[in-house]
Amino acid sequence: MISIRKIGAIGRTYRHLSRYQRIIRILFKYGFDDLVEGLHIDQYLETGLKMINRKPRAEIERHSRPKRFRMALEELGPTFIKLGQVLSTRPDLISPEYLNEFAELQDNVPPFSFSEVQEIFLAETGKKPNELFQEFDEQPIAAASIGQVHRGRLKNGDEVVIKVQRPDIENIIAVDLEILTHLASLMEQYLEELQGHQPSAVVDEFARSLSLEIDYTVEIANIQRFSQQFSNNKNIYIPHVYSDLSTDRILTMEYIDGIKISKIDALRSQGYDLQLIAERGTNLVMEQVFVHGFFHGDPHPGNIFILPDNVTCFLDFGMMGRLSRQDREDFTDLMLSIVTRNEHKITDGVLKITTQFGKIDRDVLSRDLADFLSRYLYLPLKDLQAGKILQELLDLVQRHKLSIKPNLYLMIKALSAIEGVALILDPDLELIKLAEPYIKKIKRERLQPGRLAEEMRETSNEYMKLIQEIPEEARGILNQLRTGSIKMQFEHRGLERLAKALDQTSNRIAFAIVLAAQIIGSSLVVLSDIPPRWQGIPIIGLAGFLLAGVMGFWLLLSIIRHGRM
Repeated sequence: MISIRKIGAIGRTYRHLSRYQRIIRILFKYGFDDLVEGLHIDQYLETGLKMINRKPRAEIERHSRPKRFRMALEELGPTFIKLGQVLSTRPDLISPEYLNEFAELQDNVPPFSFSEVQEIFLAETGKKPNELFQEFDEQPIAAASIGQVHRGRLKNGDEVVIKVQRPDIENIIAVDLEILTHLASLMEQYLEELQGHQPSAVVDEFARSLSLEIDYTVEIANIQRFSQQFSNNKNIYIPHVYSDLSTDRILTMEYIDGIKISKIDALRSQGYDLQLIAERGTNLVMEQVFVHGFFHGDPHPGNIFILPDNVTCFLDFGMMGRLSRQDREDFTDLMLSIVTRNEHKITDGVLKITTQFGKIDRDVLSRDLADFLSRYLYLPLKDLQAGKILQELLDLVQRHKLSIKPNLYLMIKALSAIEGVALILDPDLELIKLAEPYIKKIKRERLQPGRLAEEMRETSNEYMKLIQEIPEEARGILNQLRTGSIKMQFEHRGLERLAKALDQTSNRIAFAIVLAAQIIGSSLVVLSDIPPRWQGIPIIGLAGFLLAGVMGFWLLLSIIRHGRM
């Protein structure tokens, strides 16, 4: 697991000064000097900033800000590319225009040398590739930011592909994550609009997910679980993984000789049934989502191949989505209300699958959802596109300061992606109609005796656990009371006006008592005939009467001013 908490933020800044300066240079290059200045980075890197040309190139300024941000992330390298790809699944953090732009992030990196591949094999297995494989192509067939892919042949004749991780990629990512952690802390300090999104927590979560992605043993586990889910389904094929030739930096799996699902002409020329492929592929994704709750998170055309007999084969299992049973049922409730055009239940369904980050006006939300449904209410089922409906729903909930849960959003993206692929094969495909049986199946399963009994058993166990814990908890409270260590704090609300009135009353009473004492004291001085005198009256007593008069007049004015006599 990559650690990003080894040293303090400023220490990380200076330890990786050259990399930090390169990041800032690229941000200036793409016109984000406002972001750099807003984060006050100059107080840490003033010397380096003076050497950087802050003016973006003219051809860069012609692009939109989201596109420039995407281009900057691509130039910044693997960590930032992966961060952008993760953010493209987080509508709660970035706006739709950035979501769409980040979804197009590509790994534009050159391959690394075969000599470095050999070094990795020696470090991981103690042997060179030619000692483990009958054939191993030195030139990779694909290169990405995390690793590259070579073709090979095992000694038993099986054709394979070998994914090899880039040299020192873990250290490169660790450096970038340390810098990202510092930038996130600056965002929380200086960018008030981002504080509610907790940038540091986002970076921490990103670090955990990236640690899993660069560990190929995790992808192997994903493939094995996915394979078990469909072990009895002959309409899908999952490549075989050679675990004995795989490590956390090397992944060896079966080579798939198929046709990309997007190559319509090739499929049609070889006699494939495009309608059947579209329906089967869609049903496979539906089964992943609604039945197993473990689904391929990136089913784009490059990751889906078609094999003989119209069999679908999924590739690249690095990004997988997971849904709990409760998540599936909550989404089912929402989908069922859309499919059955139930305006009354859709509000509850939306609130179940979202989190709130602002004040919600439920009445306005219900009205907007009703308007949303009315646009599709009278359309025939074949004209309803699930991807478009779900995207509009995402835009609507964002306006109401609601956020779709990240795992559900990844599922929505997967459903939208497979719908787009399927519509290329069969323009008449109805995704919502294909989803209806799965949705209704989940609804039926809720009412099955076994499920009800299981829920009652779980509830009973929780109550029994609670009952068992009550004596111990009560004993702890009594002990705290006995020792005087328990503290109770009360907060009174709505008593401010009463407290203010009582303060005024007590102040006036005290003032009146002082006034009365002043008058009595002055009277005693006058009666005692204490010199000095003026016109035969003691001056001290006379001064006391004058002061009492002023005080009495002041008290009277105060009472009249506040309207209470």
